[in-house]
Parts: sequence; structure tokens; C-alpha cells
Amino acid sequence: MEDKLKLYGFNNLTKSLSFNIYDVCYAKTPREQKNYIEYIDEQYNSQRLTDILTRVTEMIGATVLNVSKQDYDPQGASVTCLIAENPLTGMRTDTVVGHLDKSHVTVHTYPEYHPANNIATFRVDIDVATCGEITPLSTLDYLIGSFDSDIITMDYRVRGFTRNLEGEKLYMDHQIRSIQEYINDATLRKYDAIDVNVYDVNLFHTKMLVKEIDLQNYLFNTDVYEIPPQTRLEISSNLRREMIEIFSGRKIY
Repeated sequence: MEDKLKLYGFNNLTKSLSFNIYDVCYAKTPREQKNYIEYIDEQYNSQRLTDILTRVTEMIGATVLNVSKQDYDPQGASVTCLIAENPLTGMRTDTVVGHLDKSHVTVHTYPEYHPANNIATFRVDIDVATCGEITPLSTLDYLIGSFDSDIITMDYRVRGFTRNLEGEKLYMDHQIRSIQEYINDATLRKYDAIDVNVYDVNLFHTKMLVKEIDLQNYLFNTDVYEIPPQTRLEISSNLRREMIEIFSGRKIY
């Protein structure tokens, strides 16, 4: 608490975190595709996503004002949580609505299937926007641990300015060199990670690609040893190629 900045008035900095994960799997037969959809419905349904966003809100010391959620057929979901940075008591509805534009947490899911190589990809996008002292970076370890993530991309941006007691403009109220500083070392060892940061505009980007592929984890109700060795190699190669292209953000193969 002794290190907190002394400000003139309210902290007007806006901080936004975009957290995206990709879950990749192999689903060739109708049975495997059905099992994949059931897995998606269980792991990424709107209620579980709501629980995750509620926990994220608690972790940053904010309060959930309202939740809007929706599941989709055959899979996918969206959740939006409107949040306040301080506990609210006795506030009228119109006052709350006026406060909603300051902070929010949202999540959307996007299923995708590649019929040529039988690779299914599921993307989860989470956005956390806060205003003031709160920074959403402290939630990263929890978010990473909440999903099976083969590829992770994260963007953190601080906008606007506040002032210290002398009236000097401050465009950042905490030190940061990389988003990786906020991720557990044990987690980082599981991924290849690179940064693309633009320090002059307080923009930080990190993307991570899982290092090891255990093929059994990418199959549905199929034992890896039921598959011929050459086919195993082809599936693993297709999975890795898909991950590398998503990680790179461009067509490579």
C-alpha cells in the first residue's frame, strides 16, 4: 500500500486485457465428432463460462452488476458481465446503468472444423476492461488454468492518462515490460512464448504455443495404440501444423 501512487482526483486510466485460447483436436469419424461436440458443450457451456468470469471479477476486486449469457446449437456460448470496480450499496437502477460503461468482462466461443485434415479447433475469447487502479493481468494464471489451451494470445493496453498531486500527466500507473511477468514460471515452461510490444503506446502482446503434444489427449474415445504408427505420425503432424499456423497468424503450409 505504501507504493501506491498519490493522485489528484480519480484514476482515469483504462486498462483492457484480451485473452484468447485455441483448443485443437482430431475428430474424423461421426462418433468422434459427436464426442467432440459433447465435450465442447460440457467444457464451454455458458454456465461454466459465467462462473469463470465471476471469479475473474472477484479476483480484480470488482462487483458483478448484471450477467447476460447464451448457449448456441450445435455448440458455443457467449457471456457478458457488467461490473463495477467497488461494491455498490443502495444505488438506483439509473445510477448503475450510468456506471456500466466503465468496466465489463465478456467471453465468446467460436467452433471451427477443417474437413480436409479432420482437425477441429475451438476458440475462446475473453475481454476484461477496467478503469482506475484495477489491472486484469493478475487473473492470467487462473484463466490459463481454466482451459485446455494449445495456443494462447494475449493483448494488454493502457489508454488515457491520470495526474499525480503535482498535476503531472501519468500515462501508466504500474511497471510492466511483458505480459509474461504475470504468468507462473511452471506454466511458461510448457509453452514457447514470444512478445510483440509497443512501449511508446503502452501496448503489450504475447502469444504462446504448447511445446509437447500427447496424441492421446487429442483423441475422443479412441486409444492411440488402436491407430497404426504411420497414421499416428500423420495425425500428430497435422495437429502441429494447424497449431503453428494459428500461432503464426498466417498460412505457412
